[in-house]
Amino acid sequence: VFAGYGVSAPERGWDDFKGMDLRGKVLLVIVNDPDFGAPEGHPVAGRFDGNAMTFYGRWTYKFQEAARQGAAAVLVIHDTAGAGYGWSVLEGSSTAPKFDIVRANPDAERVPAQGWIQGPVAEQLFRDAGLDYAALREAARTPDFAPVTLTGVTMSIDFGQNADRIESRNVLARIPGAGHPDETVLYGAHWDAYGRATPVEDDDIYNGAVDNATGVAGLIELARLFKAGAAPDRSVVFAAWTAEEAGLLGAEYYAANPVWPLETTVANINMDSFLPGTEISPQIVVMGAGKSETDAWLERRATEQGRTLIPDPAPQAGGFYRSDHFPLAKMGVPALFGAAGFTGHNAASRDYVANRYHKPSDEWTSDWVMEAAATDVNLLYLVGRDLADSRAWPAWNAGAEFEAARAASAAARR
Repeated sequence: VFAGYGVSAPERGWDDFKGMDLRGKVLLVIVNDPDFGAPEGHPVAGRFDGNAMTFYGRWTYKFQEAARQGAAAVLVIHDTAGAGYGWSVLEGSSTAPKFDIVRANPDAERVPAQGWIQGPVAEQLFRDAGLDYAALREAARTPDFAPVTLTGVTMSIDFGQNADRIESRNVLARIPGAGHPDETVLYGAHWDAYGRATPVEDDDIYNGAVDNATGVAGLIELARLFKAGAAPDRSVVFAAWTAEEAGLLGAEYYAANPVWPLETTVANINMDSFLPGTEISPQIVVMGAGKSETDAWLERRATEQGRTLIPDPAPQAGGFYRSDHFPLAKMGVPALFGAAGFTGHNAASRDYVANRYHKPSDEWTSDWVMEAAATDVNLLYLVGRDLADSRAWPAWNAGAEFEAARAASAAARR
């Protein structure tokens, strides 16, 4: 069954499923959002966020939605522009072990088989069913689209798997609030990297010095700053997440099994990589800019430093959905993820991404100077301190994917 983009987004007036019973079916869905690449003036243009990918465009969402629909399998139709990477990236990752958390109801969150197919393969399947893939792909960009059965096309799949259970740890610390200890401001940074993996120039240790030992160093420094000052009105939690590189799994586990209620978690401030250097970027990249009121809290303090906020320069890559704030955002917790000098908008960050990101060469050297990173950490301290000493509850902005999840727990914040 071709299910268009595989999206159910009531807040955007979009439902690709139209009530069809998809239990036991194999779903074919297109990667990204319905309005990705839509030219100006196209009826769907701007219906989602244009070339800025939303959660609904992510393959992870499409897998999860297929499970909610009761599908037996789901295949995402790949194209390089929509995915943001070529087929070779999928080939390179397909043989590596996959990880997941222990889930309370795994059948409700995972389909038995999930994967990708190349665009030309999808085109052939549609031809076999007497259908025009290009025409149906265009039809899927309208809110009136309904699923289409590929008559005569079936899939038989047989594979074996070995499953092991391993354990890792999130590391949590908390400074209790003096006035409202049941309300929490959360800072997070992942402590994992890749350990030992494929050697590069005879080096097989993937140190993860920038990504993300720097974030953990920032987390520890924030804890020191809060501990040295007056007790905050609200509690402040510092979370070092495990298994981010394996799929945000430490944060995913916490979101499913929170130690402190998510309903009364004020905001989640995420730190994922600070570049060494002395040059303080005048611009702060906000991943997911415009999604929540946390932007305004950051902007006020950034202005005091003479800095401005800018949106993600590569929104089509869906960077907002690829770090540890995201699993909690899905549960409704407002997120703040600001990056200075990492996301490709200056020479230092471009050099890092090209030559050291997720490579053994991401390692500490004795010439590191962390002056710029210290400025960023101090900025995040001030934002978190403001939130911890306020009575405000930053909200998701209207139309954000997670607005409804937060609204469902509004009574807990009255």
